[in-house]
Amino acid sequence: MLLKNASILIIDDDQDVLTAVRLLLKTEAKEVVTEKNPENRRWHLSKDSFDVILLDMNFTSSINTGNEGIFWLKEIQKLKSEASVIMITAYGDIDLAVRSLKEGASDFVIKPWHNEKLLSTIKETLKRKSNKTSITPFSAADTIIGKELLGESEAMQQIFYKIEKIAPTDANILILGENGTGKDIIAKAIHQQSLRKNHPFIKVDVGALTESLFESELFGHKKGAFTDAREDRPGRFEAADKGTLFLDEIANIPLHLQAKLLSVLQNRQVIRLGTNEPLPIDIRLICATNVSLPELANENRFRKDLIYRINTVEIIVPPLRKRDNDIILLARHFSRVYSNKYMKPLPEFDTKGMEKLLNYHYPGNVRELQYIIERAVIMADDSILRPNDLIFSPIESSVRSETEPAEMKLSAVEKNTILKVIEKHSGNITKAAKELGLTRTALYRRISKYDI
Repeated sequence: MLLKNASILIIDDDQDVLTAVRLLLKTEAKEVVTEKNPENRRWHLSKDSFDVILLDMNFTSSINTGNEGIFWLKEIQKLKSEASVIMITAYGDIDLAVRSLKEGASDFVIKPWHNEKLLSTIKETLKRKSNKTSITPFSAADTIIGKELLGESEAMQQIFYKIEKIAPTDANILILGENGTGKDIIAKAIHQQSLRKNHPFIKVDVGALTESLFESELFGHKKGAFTDAREDRPGRFEAADKGTLFLDEIANIPLHLQAKLLSVLQNRQVIRLGTNEPLPIDIRLICATNVSLPELANENRFRKDLIYRINTVEIIVPPLRKRDNDIILLARHFSRVYSNKYMKPLPEFDTKGMEKLLNYHYPGNVRELQYIIERAVIMADDSILRPNDLIFSPIESSVRSETEPAEMKLSAVEKNTILKVIEKHSGNITKAAKELGLTRTALYRRISKYDI
């Protein structure tokens, strides 16, 4: 649908915002209606059919929770409106705006905005509405950001979309996911899509730092500050100035050192060991951990005030077993990489080889798949990769053998759970898969596995 044919409703309790948007859109759209009170939404939606609703995230109302926008979004959804909802948010509420996407919003814009950006967001929303697509990733190839981050599964498309929205901001990001899922690659992708892309990207594995080295490595030191300090040395915060600092395995920082990290993030300055002189820093912070957010929020392990500081927006990276559509895509990618590296013919996978890859659960995630394909490319006798060429990691196999009795019991639990959920939704596989947190492909595979 073209913007000139669209009807737009703007709901915001700031009259200046309503006036500005109305003046911008009145020559661009067919109809523009403004409303200060979100409680009048029912009257507007019963009177007119709107294509897009611009909805503010915060109102001076009796709700006063900071979630007003989410509340009114759900109220609009209850009216079964066909309109696509674009949330209007302040910079400090980006995490709520991202949450609104999960609740059904089509997009969000950050105020103050550039008029061109607002217009392009509305046009893109109308385009998606016409094409009846829920999410359009910002990569034209639909599968890749940069050269390393790939995925065509719904879970990865959500991540691509979130990267597009948050990368241009300076919001602090917390990336959560199991080992081997590619959290560091996502951190690099955010940096590469950010306004800081021409400045340093500094990675620090804080889990590998001893307590004695923590302050020196992160904050720097003055010559003579300790026995081996033979010269002045800037820390990683200074090295990342104007760029991005990526702290991997953030959950491994001891509690007493978390306070020092929090102080630096709050004050935006570091003090090198051996001096009292504060040095201003300008960084964008990205952190990652394989610990879940509820577990991380345990005060005996991690300070909650530090979690809030590092987690303006979180990105949860799915394990490979929940990315069925991506397994063959990634396998082919790795086969190209390693055939070039080892000067081998580009291999193809036979049908049974593909089935073997698809039926494995990858406890080591993408990293394990990468290992499998690299070994296969090196050891294969010809350019066809067959099941015998695809050897799963012995490291992960040993873990599986120790837990096999438990897994046998778990399989029975999984089968019964699937049966109950399918029955609950009267055989609707789409709804059952959504409740189970699986893709339709994954659920069909389990139905076949358990002969349901």
